[in-house]
Amino acid sequence: MNRQNIFLVGLMAVGKSTVGRHLADALQLPFYDSDAEIEARAGAEVSWIFDVEGEIGFRDREEQVIDELTQMQGVVIATGGGAVKRAANRQHLSARGTVVHLDCPLQRLLARTRKDKKRPLLQGDDREEVLRKLLCERAPLYAEIADYRFVSDQQSVTTLVQQIVRQLRKDQLID
Repeated sequence: MNRQNIFLVGLMAVGKSTVGRHLADALQLPFYDSDAEIEARAGAEVSWIFDVEGEIGFRDREEQVIDELTQMQGVVIATGGGAVKRAANRQHLSARGTVVHLDCPLQRLLARTRKDKKRPLLQGDDREEVLRKLLCERAPLYAEIADYRFVSDQQSVTTLVQQIVRQLRKDQLID
């Protein structure tokens, strides 16, 4: 097995963590979720960090975690949706592994986040407007660093993982 790193980027609720876990299992690689790492190190949930330290405090923590995780070899990492906002994160991700952008139609994201109480950026009144704004702001950043783009919409996680693995093998990035 080539010790290639695979980094998943995309908006919240596109399935980065779920797909990442399954992809890591399929490739027999360790899996890391950058938000889960931040929570473990802080001893607090992302929403609490946002409340106490603000988004800048959270992004500082995120930048440090992404720098450390991307220096590992042969890992699958699911990043937080806003990780691409920082140039340092984009540079580390694009230079240290293969970046897979998971995308999803806005209406599907709305359905997936309908009952979500944990995502700090979705706690206002108009989730659709927030998601639309985030998508407009971040889509060019995802595209800037993505080696591949897959749409996580109606297919199963297993099917999506098979598509990703097939493409990576075709391009000889994995054995």
